[in-house]
Amino acid sequence: MENRKILHIDMDAFYASIEQRDHPELRGKPVAVGGGGLRGVVASASYEARKYGVRSAMPSVVAARKCPNLIFVRTNFSVYREASKQIRAIFHQYTDLVEPLSLDEAYLDVTEHPKAAFDIAQEIRQQIFETTQLTASAGVSFCKFLAKTASDINKPNGIKSISYEEAIPFLEKLPVEKFHGIGKVTAKKMHKMGLRTGADIKDWSELKLIRHFGKAGRHYYKIVRAKDERAVNPNRIRKSIGAERTYREDISDTKVMKEKLDYLAEVIFKHMTNNDNFGRTITLKIKTPEFKILTRSKSFTSEIRQLEQIRNIAHELLDTHRSEFQAVRLLGLSASNLEKEQIAAGTQLSFDF
Repeated sequence: MENRKILHIDMDAFYASIEQRDHPELRGKPVAVGGGGLRGVVASASYEARKYGVRSAMPSVVAARKCPNLIFVRTNFSVYREASKQIRAIFHQYTDLVEPLSLDEAYLDVTEHPKAAFDIAQEIRQQIFETTQLTASAGVSFCKFLAKTASDINKPNGIKSISYEEAIPFLEKLPVEKFHGIGKVTAKKMHKMGLRTGADIKDWSELKLIRHFGKAGRHYYKIVRAKDERAVNPNRIRKSIGAERTYREDISDTKVMKEKLDYLAEVIFKHMTNNDNFGRTITLKIKTPEFKILTRSKSFTSEIRQLEQIRNIAHELLDTHRSEFQAVRLLGLSASNLEKEQIAAGTQLSFDF
């Protein structure tokens, strides 16, 4: 495994950077791509906006409150897709093993290429800039997890390499919140348990991690030991796109449930738009305080392409089945029967967000 050469290339504030490239008057200013209305959501934020705490998937009203001089720009996916095609063409100059994660990021396996992985990453970043006038960050390592983690280290417009010999010392020092896949809620939980770095996680047994974090515990046990044998898969297709949240206190108020579903709708809408992959089925998932799981779905003959549609469907599913439960401890939403899954002539490779 240590002989593999894996890259993770991630464009810097992709949508916002394209808008700043194409509209010089926006350069150097805080820009948010997405709807600026009361129910809008930020799809991408420029680095000038991020200094104020503006982030993707954030409600537009919150973003405007954080950054009063924020400039909202409507999405233009035809332009973003064209830039993405140019970038992927550059990737394929070096390898056929390219696994796109969205329009703006991908894994590459360049093990068979004669050049050093770091040099290839530098060349790719340079070619991207010369072709698109956009910057990219890169992570270089021997596995996907470390390449992904490394690409965030020197953002924007940076590169980070983690060799096999450097991996364990690097992971031991890395704060838990910097591990790809450990979000704010899990990081906060880990801090309360005294887990602040990879070294702290490494001190725990696999059984103990599973006991406290479920199946994710097994994943944490492996990644702090730099064990990630996943292959770069150029044929990966999402079977569904979903998001769910477990709440600290049970929710019994229908109005509050709908507010929570609105947020989940924004999350899956962002992922569908980022991947330009929309679904025909929306599924509501509910876990009750008694740990009973209910799933209810609604399907359509064409893809659902509007955030408001997803919200309305989620509310309708909740209202229709509200009598089946008193309260919830978890809510989830997912989109399936995805457009690209259908195009793939029935290919059923499962990938759940």
